[in-house]
Amino acid sequence: MASTQTKTKAPALRPLGNRVLVRRLEAEETLKGGIILPDTAKKKQEQAEVVAVGTGKKDKSGNLIPMPVKVGDTILMEKYSGQEVTLEDQEYIILRADDIIAVIEK
Repeated sequence: MASTQTKTKAPALRPLGNRVLVRRLEAEETLKGGIILPDTAKKKQEQAEVVAVGTGKKDKSGNLIPMPVKVGDTILMEKYSGQEVTLEDQEYIILRADDIIAVIEK
């Protein structure tokens, strides 16, 4: 079963520097045998959708290093990275671009 995604309007929050605002993708609720998992038994999902990106950071020469992700990308992130925030009844995570392990190609 594929993980569910719901498109939401981007919040009025702009990450600074090399930070990225992501929304964690929902974990599957039903196992292959038809068993439905309660919220307390679900594993924290490390996949997230990029909602907003900062401008990037500058190198020692002052040149801007572009961000490795863009809005709409699905990423794999470090399990316990970032700062969780709640905006407009939606939960988001602000994390550094360095905490992104990979971009998942569709």
